[in-house]
Amino acid sequence: MAMEIDIGIDKKDRKAIADGLSHLLADTYTLYLKTHNYHWNVTGPMFQTLHLMFEVQYNELWLAVDLIAERIRTLGHVAPGTYKAFAKLASIKEDDDIPKATDMVRNLVKGHEQAAKTARGILPLADKATDEPTTDLLTQRLQLHEKTAWMLRSLLDDKKS
Repeated sequence: MAMEIDIGIDKKDRKAIADGLSHLLADTYTLYLKTHNYHWNVTGPMFQTLHLMFEVQYNELWLAVDLIAERIRTLGHVAPGTYKAFAKLASIKEDDDIPKATDMVRNLVKGHEQAAKTARGILPLADKATDEPTTDLLTQRLQLHEKTAWMLRSLLDDKKS
């Protein structure tokens, strides 16, 4: 028989937070897969820059999925881990084709912005439950997604400073 979890967060709050984190996990995994796909398939004059940038980004996302999944498990819930589950939970959609390099960048900006919105939506639940470890994880994810979106947007900005 499994021991009850007694970490100072009630069962209902742990479930709500884990459900939110499951959506973030699905968004993060989908964004990871999209970024890795772009790394493999980018072409054009920005190839070298984007190929290397996408590699840094997908490696970071790959590490993040583990942190998010482990937090879900710590809260006493099963982390989703199939394409089917991710497709249901994710608010970031896969591409049907291979976009041009600038469209890849635009798509990733939108993906990182969406992941930030997903993470931000969980913060009130974690705050209410005084779940500081989840709040810390979400804050780190927000910083990363917002900064990455800014860096990607900057590639598309052709205005003179």
